[in-house]
Amino acid sequence: MARPIAWLGQALLYGLFALIIGYFSSSPPYRHMPADQALIKLSFSHEGQLVSACRQRSAEELAKMAPNMRAPMDCPRGRSPVTVEIDLDGTLAYRHVANPSGLSKDGASTVYHRIPVRAGEHRLAIRLNDDARATGFDYRREEMVTLKPGKVLVIDFNREAGGITLR
Repeated sequence: MARPIAWLGQALLYGLFALIIGYFSSSPPYRHMPADQALIKLSFSHEGQLVSACRQRSAEELAKMAPNMRAPMDCPRGRSPVTVEIDLDGTLAYRHVANPSGLSKDGASTVYHRIPVRAGEHRLAIRLNDDARATGFDYRREEMVTLKPGKVLVIDFNREAGGITLR
């Protein structure tokens, strides 16, 4: 007699558990953002230019070095920080200087930032500098974008694809 009661109890508990999971899978409703908003997401990982140019070692310098260390060129490992700015409708919305990763500061600089905006048409200007030896910005992109409610505009950087990309 105890066996059927145990089976029944187990079935009831499993059913209750399934109902709870079913309820919370769709309720309460979750909204990623308000109905009248869109999102601009800046996300990229990029290696800045070398901090300084390679230089030719002189014959005297090479003679002082151990034979296995006599590379004719002296190239630094460090990379420049990457500076990015975003203007939204003529106002600076975001500015960030991303330092290179790694112990020797020779890795990629990574940037991730979210900007919630009202849906509609906006003038977007993005500037990026990846060379500490240069003044100003090496890469620029400016255009009018139409952002629909609930949609996400992703700003990325790909040197091979021409620089700043919008998806």
